[in-house]
Amino acid sequence: MKLVNYQLQTQIEYLGENKTNSHFKDYLKSVLEDTSKPYYQRADYIGLSLNEIKSKIDTLTSDISDLQALKKKLNSALEIAKELTANVFLENGIDRIDGNIISSLTLTNATSKTKDEILIKNENALINLGYVKFSVDYEAIEKALQTKEGKKELKKLVQITPITVTTPAKVKVNLKKNSISKSDSSTNYINSIPIETDEILVIEQEIKNENLSNNQSEKLVA
Repeated sequence: MKLVNYQLQTQIEYLGENKTNSHFKDYLKSVLEDTSKPYYQRADYIGLSLNEIKSKIDTLTSDISDLQALKKKLNSALEIAKELTANVFLENGIDRIDGNIISSLTLTNATSKTKDEILIKNENALINLGYVKFSVDYEAIEKALQTKEGKKELKKLVQITPITVTTPAKVKVNLKKNSISKSDSSTNYINSIPIETDEILVIEQEIKNENLSNNQSEKLVA
């Protein structure tokens, strides 16, 4: 792992399309004209500086890919957690729980919507009628089916099958409206969180102490 950036590398990182970039050219010129160092050292210096930028780009590309995968996984996990929490609420007849730091936990209503699925019966005929991009133009067909003329023209060429998509109930976290007022800065809200968090930690510690005391009592009885 390289611990020190080459100065030329730093100069490269400051380059921009909307900048004059003259400082880079001047510095690069001074490197090339520095005859106190062998030509190969100057070549290595420039080449390694450029490679370090490429290495950073490759690392960032890999990191972005990993982060996108993690984001997708966390998004999926969050939605599953909301749905499962809603299921537990519904199974136990709960529709709302008030909080201290948060305002409350409530449920969103389960919703359903119907979308038409188009099944192509005669692709070639549709292409000849102009419903085509490089293949059948589903978007154009959908628009045409919204008109009487389109329905008549496409009646024997497509089959419409209604598909119902159901969105399950999910738990919703509602923040207190007065947590951050427009007149106050967010500092008051940020400062209030540690106090309430400390209260939670105290409660957790009391529970641990109580459990420890009960365990010790059971051992003495035994």
